[in-house]
Amino acid sequence: MTTSRRAFLAAGALATTAGSLHAVPAAVPAKPPKFKLGLVTYNVGAKWDLPTLLKVCKSTGIAAVECRTTHAHKVEPSLSPDERKAIKKQFADSGVVFWGCGSVCEFHSPDPAVVRKNVVDCRAFVELVADLGGKGVKVRPNGLPKDVPVEKTLAQIAKSLNECGKIAGDAGVEIFVEVHGPGTSHPPHVKTILDQCGHKSVGACWNSNATDKVDGSIVESFKMLQPWLKSCHINDLYNDASGVYPYRELFRLLTEADYDRYTLIEVGRTPPDVATGEEMLKYYKALWAELVRG
Repeated sequence: MTTSRRAFLAAGALATTAGSLHAVPAAVPAKPPKFKLGLVTYNVGAKWDLPTLLKVCKSTGIAAVECRTTHAHKVEPSLSPDERKAIKKQFADSGVVFWGCGSVCEFHSPDPAVVRKNVVDCRAFVELVADLGGKGVKVRPNGLPKDVPVEKTLAQIAKSLNECGKIAGDAGVEIFVEVHGPGTSHPPHVKTILDQCGHKSVGACWNSNATDKVDGSIVESFKMLQPWLKSCHINDLYNDASGVYPYRELFRLLTEADYDRYTLIEVGRTPPDVATGEEMLKYYKALWAELVRG
């Protein structure tokens, strides 16, 4: 093993899995979870082409992929019809589910032209996901502009999402609104957005943020957004052992809610090579399985 690989694993799952596995005696949950482990290509798979991405996911037991835009897999709206057919076949042949696209479409700007461009971009991603047989397009709020009333920004985001929801609904696709951004990651603000949006094709993508916690627990925030829950991002699972983020509690809540989709890995480190990334995902899945047990 190279020094860089040792450093990467020491910084991530390898150094923490053993401690977390033995920190709390495992308990069998009242009912088995229905959700599975998936991957957002940010950052672990950001530099892998599609064949490599699918090969690694298959070898590590990663069930589904959200392809974030701009990454080496090149799953983008610019694909031709023939290229879309070929990519759909690659996913089908691999046995890995194409969950959808992780766009950076956002609707909080005070400039109407910027908001309109993002709606147009979202339409392009919806069409791509529909062609590839995926489930949804991840979008995000990304902050609260200065000198604009918060209520106005939230209403503007909701209105844009309603338009995107109509586009998605017509295409048989969903919109996953990531709980994201300075101020806009506040769960009550996300609830306000989704309440005002009011379209059945638009829901929340849980993002495992520090802002989810109230007195050390995420129960209040989870129950607040549960009616809209359509996708879920998770990050550094070892944070459960240190108390930074209660992943055991999250997985228990997902199980109790009969969540039957995916918890998608979205971590902040890019592995130095494919072998390191593959090894890291094996450790990650082992820790995920243990935390899911309760």
